[in-house]
Amino acid sequence: MKILKLLIGLSLLVSCDKPEPVELKTYEPHQLHGRITSNKTLSKDTIWELHNRVSVSEGATLTIEPGTLIKAAPGTGSSASTLIIAKGSKIMALGTKEEPIIFTSMSEVSVGTRGMWGGVIILGEATGSFTGNVTEFQIDGIPASDQIGLYGGNNDNDNSGIFKYVSIRHGGAEIGEGNEINGLTLGAVGRGTVIDNIEVVDNVDDGIEFFGGTVNATNLLVWGQGDDGIDIDQGYSGTISNAMVVLTNVSDHALEIDGPEGSNTGSFTLDSITVIGATENCNALGIDGEVADFRKGATGICSNVLVQGFALGKDVELDNIADATSYTNGDLSFINWEVKHNCNMTLINMFKDCSNTSTFTQDASSFASITTNPTIGSNMDLQWTYYLNR
Repeated sequence: MKILKLLIGLSLLVSCDKPEPVELKTYEPHQLHGRITSNKTLSKDTIWELHNRVSVSEGATLTIEPGTLIKAAPGTGSSASTLIIAKGSKIMALGTKEEPIIFTSMSEVSVGTRGMWGGVIILGEATGSFTGNVTEFQIDGIPASDQIGLYGGNNDNDNSGIFKYVSIRHGGAEIGEGNEINGLTLGAVGRGTVIDNIEVVDNVDDGIEFFGGTVNATNLLVWGQGDDGIDIDQGYSGTISNAMVVLTNVSDHALEIDGPEGSNTGSFTLDSITVIGATENCNALGIDGEVADFRKGATGICSNVLVQGFALGKDVELDNIADATSYTNGDLSFINWEVKHNCNMTLINMFKDCSNTSTFTQDASSFASITTNPTIGSNMDLQWTYYLNR
């Protein structure tokens, strides 16, 4: 908690047609292009360059050694450099605290630089809740003409590998008008997959987005994103625990939690979460910077959440009647929230039902409190992160 308090203090100061795939063998060993169709290892003894859309095909495994540096070439649209782990393939990225794996831009950049390349997309065969009640969907950010972007199925225990101690920096390039890639996208990833100790830095769009799936994710840090820190969609039914989102003046919501799109309702769990707003002298920096938005009939449990440093008027919203109904029926629960604030914040200001059809605002005093000495939230070890060592 001492490290967390120090970092909280510091943070408040921070203000188309698809081309034919090209086989790797025609390029220099340190470059990655096209499709990876057989097992491949990225060693830490060279810098790997990611060019355009690189995908790992079904049946293949991409292994990345601890300490490996992957630099992505700049580009937008269909040329945005992106790593895609297709459903049926695996990534074994086993970084360590001492030697994390780093994805960043090939160009020299500094804190606050965004959109230099795409991001990392992992796709699986677990269930989701999709429009039309189909079992398979096309991931955001990849054109429909490229079937490598398909995700979803019926195997909730699906295993897409291990993604551990990984830092993803300066991504989110636009591939179409208003369509950017998240830092880390997880599409129908199953609970057999390990997602642990992940940092996303300065992404244009969301930091980490979960589209359906059942994967559990632990020790997550998102900071300086342009849209939402952690985003849940399409009936995601895993647990996200021990996570921190730090907003800056360009950020939208710390949490955006959407409900199902089909008949499969799903139910998420958020536990031990810290969200830190972007304020200066009790005034919000930027134009957005909200705490959380629950939308589209979201269903799940949010417990042990610490909210800190948000200006008056930045709130937790039930977006419409569907979310108010989820709350009233007990399908959307809030347990043990703390708000650390000294700028005249009250619980009535913080928790809002936009539809005015539930007792959410009135109930806030039963699940939340204003405090100067937080006892909950994330206790993630940040010693290995760029956030701490920048």
